[in-house]
Amino acid sequence: MGIWCCFQKKQHQDCGGGGAPAVAPAEPPPCHAPATVSPTKRQQPREQDGGGLATLVNEMVAESVSYRHNKGVADEFLGMNKEAVTARAFTYGELREATGGFRPESMLGEGGFGPVYRGRLRIPHGGGETKPVTGEVAVKQLDRNGLQGTREFLVEVLMLSLLKHPHLVTLIGYCTDADHRMLVYEYMPHGCLEDHLLDLPPSSPGLDWKTRMRIAQGAARGLEYLHCAADRPGPPVIYRDFKASNILLDGAFQARLSDFGLAKVGPVGDKTHVSTRVMGTYGYCAPEYALTGKLTTMSDVYSFGVVFLEIITGRRVIDCARPRDEQNLVQWAGPRFKNKRRFREMADPLLRDAYPTKGLYQALAIAAMCLQEDATMRPAISDVVTALEYLTGASQAPAPPPPPAGEDDGAAAGAGAAEVTSGN
Repeated sequence: MGIWCCFQKKQHQDCGGGGAPAVAPAEPPPCHAPATVSPTKRQQPREQDGGGLATLVNEMVAESVSYRHNKGVADEFLGMNKEAVTARAFTYGELREATGGFRPESMLGEGGFGPVYRGRLRIPHGGGETKPVTGEVAVKQLDRNGLQGTREFLVEVLMLSLLKHPHLVTLIGYCTDADHRMLVYEYMPHGCLEDHLLDLPPSSPGLDWKTRMRIAQGAARGLEYLHCAADRPGPPVIYRDFKASNILLDGAFQARLSDFGLAKVGPVGDKTHVSTRVMGTYGYCAPEYALTGKLTTMSDVYSFGVVFLEIITGRRVIDCARPRDEQNLVQWAGPRFKNKRRFREMADPLLRDAYPTKGLYQALAIAAMCLQEDATMRPAISDVVTALEYLTGASQAPAPPPPPAGEDDGAAAGAGAAEVTSGN
């Protein structure tokens, strides 16, 4: 069955639209000058239906050395949603101009996919007028010698073209001119969660408790949208790379999930899991997935638990700079989860005790539930969202006094979990 099986016949007829070759400007403009997209020089926008996106996929798959594998990946994702696709096709010249020639001063950072540059774009909007589509953008450029390649690029384009949610990053467009592979996103002014949470100096103000809980809640809502296919067209999606550096923050510090290159379509029907090569980041992978390659939505729930523990503690999941018995965050937290008297040890020192004690206990209970070794004992992400909604409401209350020294410490995390559940 070909890749076209996922689209209606009328979409088959509208798959043209390759633009003229990209022409890079002789001298890049200053970074503050927005690049203007000329309709005579740019590729035809592919925002009316999924046909243009299907053409892009077919072209990329056909030229790939891993033809069968990438065709399977494309078929899998193109069957998810037949809604209108809003991603635009940009030329290399347009993105080169937008970023000031990809100069080092425009670079925001670099990951497994490649470097990310800040830029500005202006696109004609009726009657020859120039109207900014988003103003500032982030342009991610595939490093051909990097850790990711055609498969990840395909998944990223398809995922973010077909899935739309306030807590997912917005994909504006992409570039496939010649051998260039680039993705264009809405610019996130506060960068990623990792920048505001981990490896900060003691003098840093850090994030306050309310902001941390709101970020965790937003990230959980993004995962809930991916996992709960009942709320949107298509099957469940397993994110597979949930970590602090993949949670971007907009101007209001709202969480946006990014970097979908490792995402997988989840099990459907009577299937309980999908079997796949183990991918992800060490420390965040669920133990059963790391051992067997069997992937479920509970794998993402475990990863969420790791990140939520980082949010609470300000500690990195794997930190070789710490003493040996503190290098693995989950192992370090294990005995502390069982003793309520030690809960305060897990609060980030940068919070400077400015958090509700009950809120800390409940947050740790949620993290402990997500980090259960037995995947069947972990809560669904929808239950985590419900618990966090209760927690973010409760976190605004004044902190109660600490518990008496003689309070029972047994099954502390479990008792906190019951308290959260009963509050829902």
